[in-house]
Amino acid sequence: MAQLKALSPSSSLNLSVHVPKRDLLLSNNNVSFAKKSDLFQELGARKSELQGDAVVSNKGNALRVHCNKGIQAVLSSDKATEDSEAMKTKGLRGKLNKVVLAYSGGLDTSVIVPWLRENYSCEVVCFTADVGQGEGELVGLEQKAKASGACQLVVKDLQEEFVRDFIFPCLRAGAIYERKYLLGTSMARPVIAKAMVDVAKEVGADAVAHGCTGKGNDQVRFELTFFALNPELNVVAPWREWDITGREDAIEYAKKHNVPVPVTKKSIYSRDRNLWHLSHEGDILEDPANEPKEDMYMMSTSPEAAPEKPEYVEIGIVSGLPVSVNGEKLSPASLLSKLNKIGGKHGIGRIDMVENRLVGMKSRGVYETPGGTILFTAARELESLTLDRETMQIKDSLALRYAELVYAGRWFDPLRESMDAFMTKITETTTGSVRLKLYKGSVSVASRTSPNSLYREDISSFESGQIYDQADAAGFIRLYGLPMRVRAMLGKGI
Repeated sequence: MAQLKALSPSSSLNLSVHVPKRDLLLSNNNVSFAKKSDLFQELGARKSELQGDAVVSNKGNALRVHCNKGIQAVLSSDKATEDSEAMKTKGLRGKLNKVVLAYSGGLDTSVIVPWLRENYSCEVVCFTADVGQGEGELVGLEQKAKASGACQLVVKDLQEEFVRDFIFPCLRAGAIYERKYLLGTSMARPVIAKAMVDVAKEVGADAVAHGCTGKGNDQVRFELTFFALNPELNVVAPWREWDITGREDAIEYAKKHNVPVPVTKKSIYSRDRNLWHLSHEGDILEDPANEPKEDMYMMSTSPEAAPEKPEYVEIGIVSGLPVSVNGEKLSPASLLSKLNKIGGKHGIGRIDMVENRLVGMKSRGVYETPGGTILFTAARELESLTLDRETMQIKDSLALRYAELVYAGRWFDPLRESMDAFMTKITETTTGSVRLKLYKGSVSVASRTSPNSLYREDISSFESGQIYDQADAAGFIRLYGLPMRVRAMLGKGI
């Protein structure tokens, strides 16, 4: 007997039918049925109504059938047959068909693969986003994923999208969380989660999963993006469900399920790296009284060891967004990468802060953001020429709220999108160039120019001019200070 299981990408409906072996004919890569009318009558559907993939199994052989382009079949391995049979049964916690997992190749996500298969009896598609964490992080990922039990690894280069569509809008808005944090991880999570939703659609997955702990911000950032872009997807968060409590438990689980355990030395710090920044948490940093050790830093040179000679860098900006470095026009990702190297050499962008996490607790982190620090300084200095006082004050006040929304994972919230439209409008005239001086950890402005500058030397000069008559100041001061004068008069009974 052979079994046909038809799966529709537009529906969760599963159809099964037993076909006598004599009625199933194989010819090259085609499958035909001796009694087609009986078969489709049993399915309760016309042949043209079958959509998506079908799996036909017959005594150890598995055939994948594409019904929407004529019925075709491809022989697969015995392992695929076993996997197909295993997927029909219910897992320890329920049943899902296919899960897209945010995958790094580390111990935690490697263990999540068999855990998902065991607990949800599903296929697992591992997904890795390249957001500039370094080429070394991507080496050997496919072999690791397959060895862990994944059916597929998908890797997408998101660096340009990350910088263009996520980092630069935050830069334009002037978004800084709690006075210091330039939102490196906060901006990266929604671009990764967005790509996961896209991959889920491409592979026909009905669920997504991540390896975030239940104590951090990232679980919120991932899941709010999933909710916003596809509320029908199931979300699995193993760290909130399983009994694994630490590294030793994870290693034991990996050995039990024949998952190769990464042999690389585990860092004493918890790190997150992308093209914008590198964060450090854990170990001695958990006590705010401890000074970070110099050997912890990876993107930047110690200011004490930085070059003795300062370096000047010129940033070209158009409508609030950087476009060039030292006169060379670059793509967003290339521009940031170049500034990271320049800034890192001079010890730029080190931040040590205690922040308030979204989930309620305080945490201490150290961040390296060399290129980002240079860009924020340049944008702020150019705005000093192009924005009037009230516009700048409103922008600064909204920037705080903008940063809070991004930190909290609400990138696709209509409120942030509306605020972004405002930021786009008021920075239309923020065009020009800023020359900065980099020296031993500091960034200072050397010059700023703009064709849209509101600064007028003929007005601001201490020399007398025709536009500004200093005698007019007396009447202005009397009117501006009238409320204070009236209050004082009341107090003295005048």
